[in-house]
Amino acid sequence: MYPALAVHQALKSKYPNVETLWVGGEGGMEEDLVKRAGIPYRSIAAAGVHGVGLRALPGNLAKLARGVLESRRILREFNPDVLFFTGGYVAAPMAVAGHNTPIVLYVPDIEPGLALKFLGYFSDVITVTASDSKKYFSHPERVLPSGYPLRADLDIFSREEVLQRFGFDPAMPTLLVTGGSKGARSINMAVLNHLNELLEIAQIIHITGSLDWQTVEETALQLPDELRQRYQAMPYLHEMGAALAAADLVLSRAGASTLGEYPLFGLPAVLVPYPYAWRYQKVNADYLAERNAAVIVQDEMLNADLLPVLKDILLNQNKRDAMRTAMKNLSQPFAADMIASQLVKLAGAATL
Repeated sequence: MYPALAVHQALKSKYPNVETLWVGGEGGMEEDLVKRAGIPYRSIAAAGVHGVGLRALPGNLAKLARGVLESRRILREFNPDVLFFTGGYVAAPMAVAGHNTPIVLYVPDIEPGLALKFLGYFSDVITVTASDSKKYFSHPERVLPSGYPLRADLDIFSREEVLQRFGFDPAMPTLLVTGGSKGARSINMAVLNHLNELLEIAQIIHITGSLDWQTVEETALQLPDELRQRYQAMPYLHEMGAALAAADLVLSRAGASTLGEYPLFGLPAVLVPYPYAWRYQKVNADYLAERNAAVIVQDEMLNADLLPVLKDILLNQNKRDAMRTAMKNLSQPFAADMIASQLVKLAGAATL
């Protein structure tokens, strides 16, 4: 949903009178965030069908059928000039109902999931983070590499300002550890297991997520005073751009946002693909590692490999600089504008 919000922001900045309706799933977690952004919101019934099991399949198919009917009703009432999808099974009923309306699809991960491949059949333009995604679609001529759309206010922070806010030494390397809003337990625990050794060579901004926050907080309180001042831990950080601006290296999962946010900041990465899902994160991590912008550590090898891998990069300025350059070369800062222009082109600029 963050790429969709970034594209919406780019579209509204050029066409402030454009009318937008966000359609999400019933009980969708995005509803509050979308409404806070001032975007009208409607919901439809939707459910996944891939890998759900025979017992749940009939009910999910019934939800999808109901979602198509609800989508048709919304389309009649709103009468859009163009539809924009960023994935998820909630988009499938709307794509079926709106197949006669121009459609732009955005694919965030290098490898699209089943829902995105399905949506690709209905789409007039398929925008992708990287050209490597073309091979996954049966109509590569419709595929347009755009980059990952990022919100405009992500890179408004200066490194000096953020380091001063955290009370960090600008001459010492800064490691950012993040696992998303809920956190990544294996990453959090591996960092805590090696925390003293890491703080001997680096300052750490640790965004833990909510699940492990109490454990992290208790561990931080036991640090010696000289190390404690080098460690800033928090369950969540609203101004993620601040942490990205301050960091010299990031340790994280390999979700789609890593393909856009890290290149924007030229931020070298140690990536730990989430192992309990399909291979999307592995493919993302491989894409960055093959371009020498990242190093991969397997989740099951974290405790054994994490400290030597981080030391190798944090203590080697030349290696960090080479990775930074490689990562920066992948940056496409105008992705949101490019996708917005495709929406305008399909809708017809005169209608906006």
